[in-house]
Amino acid sequence: MVANVWKVVVAEGDTVEDGDTLVILESMKMEIPVLAEDAGTISKLSVAEGDVVQEGDLIAVIQ
Repeated sequence: MVANVWKVVVAEGDTVEDGDTLVILESMKMEIPVLAEDAGTISKLSVAEGDVVQEGDLIAVIQ
């Protein structure tokens, strides 16, 4: 699936909990939230609003 990064909700250095929304993708007029799978701190954010991503692309690193 190919999608556009519609909105980036977090920034590097932010603390997130399991299940928090990191970014919202848009594909075929549907909004798809990408959720954190672990709690921690965003050490690297690999996307920006307007980027095009596909399955398997790195969105963020949580440590």
